[in-house]
Amino acid sequence: MAGLTSFVYNTVFRSNVTMLTTVFASAFAMQLAFDTGSDRIWDSINRGRQWKDVKVRYVQKAEDDDDE
Repeated sequence: MAGLTSFVYNTVFRSNVTMLTTVFASAFAMQLAFDTGSDRIWDSINRGRQWKDVKVRYVQKAEDDDDE
């Protein structure tokens, strides 16, 4: 355990620039993961009720009406 903590300290926390880069990169990655995960959950809960799911029906209907 002491080896792991000294490794983390020497690679991340020893230099201010490295620590800030790690914090910002981690925040960006967490935001991306959270947004992607929440979008997938929302899409699975609302499958079939969103515009991207029903657009095909309305576009085909409009094309059929134009042909007549």
